[in-house]
Amino acid sequence: MPVFLLTDFDAPNFALEEKLFADAGMRFVTAQARSEDEVIAAATACNADGLLIQYAPVTERVLSALPRVGICSRIGAGFDTIDPKACAKLGVWLANSPDYGVGEVATHALALALDIIRGTTFHTADIRAGKWHYESNGKRRRATEMTLGIVGLGRIGKRMAHVSRNLFKRVIAYDPYLIDGDFPAFVERVRDLRELFRQADVVSPHVPLNDETRGMIDAACFAAMKPRSYVVNTARGAVINIPDLLAALDSGQLDSAGLDVLPDEPALPGERLTEHPRVVLTPHSAFYSVESEIELRTKAARNLITWARTGRPDYPVVMGTKTLLPA
Repeated sequence: MPVFLLTDFDAPNFALEEKLFADAGMRFVTAQARSEDEVIAAATACNADGLLIQYAPVTERVLSALPRVGICSRIGAGFDTIDPKACAKLGVWLANSPDYGVGEVATHALALALDIIRGTTFHTADIRAGKWHYESNGKRRRATEMTLGIVGLGRIGKRMAHVSRNLFKRVIAYDPYLIDGDFPAFVERVRDLRELFRQADVVSPHVPLNDETRGMIDAACFAAMKPRSYVVNTARGAVINIPDLLAALDSGQLDSAGLDVLPDEPALPGERLTEHPRVVLTPHSAFYSVESEIELRTKAARNLITWARTGRPDYPVVMGTKTLLPA
């Protein structure tokens, strides 16, 4: 019987996964492993064939210590805590859940953008502080006269463009990996990242976190923008250089920012970013709805089940060579 380990998870229960694996005739084991040593210990104890991972670190050291493990499936689209190069080197399959919650993330990004453009959260804070005036937190501009810039035109970026197309004057996008034919007709292509920032009033990145995108939105990007522009982020926190963001907010180059993701989570009270008066924060919740959580967890688990049955997961990111070993 194949054995799969849930390394860590913050859900209140695992009934969904337990049923999926039980129905498939496979054993499901849970842990709360937050370090490399804890992952190794938990997987060794149950003789795991594969790992279902939320936040646990899975490095080359971990995989080398677990030669039986043939697949890692991430509960999510990103795989920041899993080393894909180590997976490739050791023949371990890496899979994710790339297309869950696309609508949720896109509408959340749009909601953050409209919030900071219209100042709704800022007005609430002002009213609670005894201020009642439509300009209490600055002058507001008309969204239909603005240009929305999207960095990364994958599933979520395209959905963001679609739901925003009638709310902004223009939608422009930068994605060097797409051919022209993959750009929707209502999205104008910009071939240089800085040029996108020069043209856009609001920028929303929708890219994975990797060596190319880490810190890609920096002081030079903010300096290229029009004064009092806006940035939202529902992708990965480290895509934006946070010290540069704070400097742009303090100088007034940026009017405000709406962030669902941070380089280090959770945000803590008293931190400069948490307390900044021109920042709206949400707790990495853009993906979430009852329906999207079920979809996410189901797809992540089914990657393991399908691999055990066929030798290949449903959503591979790194093509492995390992197959299920005899018990």
